[in-house]
Amino acid sequence: MSESALSSALPASAHPVPQSARAGKSAKPATRTNDPARTMAGIMEVATKEFAAKGLSGARIDAIAEATHTSKRMIYYYYGSKEGLYVAVLEESYRRMRQIEGQLHLEDMEPEAALRRLVEFTFDRHADNEDFIRLVMNENIEQGSYLAQSKTIQQLNVPAIQAIRQLYDRGVQQGVFRPGLDPVDIHASISALTFFNVSNRHTFGLIFKDKAQNAQSDARRASITEMVVRFVRK
Repeated sequence: MSESALSSALPASAHPVPQSARAGKSAKPATRTNDPARTMAGIMEVATKEFAAKGLSGARIDAIAEATHTSKRMIYYYYGSKEGLYVAVLEESYRRMRQIEGQLHLEDMEPEAALRRLVEFTFDRHADNEDFIRLVMNENIEQGSYLAQSKTIQQLNVPAIQAIRQLYDRGVQQGVFRPGLDPVDIHASISALTFFNVSNRHTFGLIFKDKAQNAQSDARRASITEMVVRFVRK
């Protein structure tokens, strides 16, 4: 069933009264855009903020429907259920992160420069995307049970590990990096350092007020980058 067909199937009371009927003949007639891609994009944008702020249990489909000027029925038509929408939001959040990583062209850089660029990018990306951090935190509270239902999440994250493996292997071959390290471990170390910076900014800032102001600073960014490079460097 198409979006337009589904809309027409709704009861008359579910359709808003046209602006022209309320405001008189001089008002412009209201128009409705039959654009499923735009509708879904709007739902995803609002749902991302709703799930990030409230988690799966606290998020409300009613709130998402109201903010996107659509209906619960339409959301369920596209995503099946609240849980289906939540999984789609998780997938899209990871997809965006990996898509941008793929544009770094690390293979064109010297190994150490590539590693520094990757750490700096991850730091910046996490710092600028608290919604992503909160989504990951919430899914960890759920013990990863919903992400485990995704049919694409494994494939989405393969390029991230491949990029690290390739730049690390080049570094080992050139005698720049020490051998014997696991690319997944390197990825975990980068994520841990940059993720904490955002996930714990409120508690850390409350306890260490002076340090909190520097948590997102260039100095902190440089410090984390240097930690990772020194760990990998020969």
